[in-house]
Amino acid sequence: MLEHGGRLRKAALEYGIAEADWLDLSSGLAPWPFPIPDIPLRAWARLPETDDGLEQAACDYYGTGQVLPVAGSQMAIQLLPRLRRAGKVGVLSPCYAEHAHAWRSNGYIVREVLEQEVDFYIDSLDVLVVVNPNNPTGLSLSPSRLLDWHARLASRGGWLVVDEAFMDNTPALSLAPFAHQVGLIVLRSFGKFFGLAGVRLGFVLAERKLLKLLAEQVGPWAVSGPTRVLGQACLLDTEGHARQRARSEEAGKRLALLLGQYGLQPQGGCALFQWLMIEHAEALHEFMARRGILLRLFAHNSSVRFGLPADEADWLRLEQALQAFVKEAQ
Repeated sequence: MLEHGGRLRKAALEYGIAEADWLDLSSGLAPWPFPIPDIPLRAWARLPETDDGLEQAACDYYGTGQVLPVAGSQMAIQLLPRLRRAGKVGVLSPCYAEHAHAWRSNGYIVREVLEQEVDFYIDSLDVLVVVNPNNPTGLSLSPSRLLDWHARLASRGGWLVVDEAFMDNTPALSLAPFAHQVGLIVLRSFGKFFGLAGVRLGFVLAERKLLKLLAEQVGPWAVSGPTRVLGQACLLDTEGHARQRARSEEAGKRLALLLGQYGLQPQGGCALFQWLMIEHAEALHEFMARRGILLRLFAHNSSVRFGLPADEADWLRLEQALQAFVKEAQ
């Protein structure tokens, strides 16, 4: 089982600190959840239907012509390999580990490639998976570069899969407007930007034939009625979108500056997290955890990811912990 951020209960048991006393910075989620709308009883009592406006709200929000709602983009990550025959898959790494895991688990040959290696390998691949902006490095690739890769793959019947889970703050970089093209699949996550990961909602953007095939794998009623009501309300809240983008952009810059002040200059990040490679990443993670601050550790490359504090009390708590870490390290 792959390790993920947000394992707060596990940390609480391991360190003997009550869940309520933690500052959880381990997930790249906006720490300001959108308000939950009034959900009518019929949404709970009846089977969900697909003509309630959710799909249109998602199309308008993402700027695309058709979408398939799924129970979190993780569902699509696991199901997409079923729609092709075995072949060679490139995954631009390091990135969200579930991508490589899903393709390997379905019998594909998977090569994890660096950004500068893609052009060398792409003509030997059947599928290329890119997380943009990348998690955890924050690397953002231009639409023109990605569309060039897509053209090379699609000319041979290949796919470009772009996971845009952290794209909401930079919609101009999204490939959503091009998702009608054959061989291009865009995944969007709802929970991260809207701060509602527990809702389990995501969207797949692609050409209609592929969405129909994927829908057959997903099956009926994959997204619950209450989730559909909530998702539609959030996607239509344009004032809320602007407010969330502004405060996450500000907080992301503030976090990068704060870390840099204590000699922990991030190597990458985006509006919702900052990422740094550090020789003693495990020691930093352990030091913070003993103080009830949970970070996301990537032991394989000695790096950590910091999510955003929610309020001034959380910012102060993080700064005091950083001060103590630097002092102890001297």
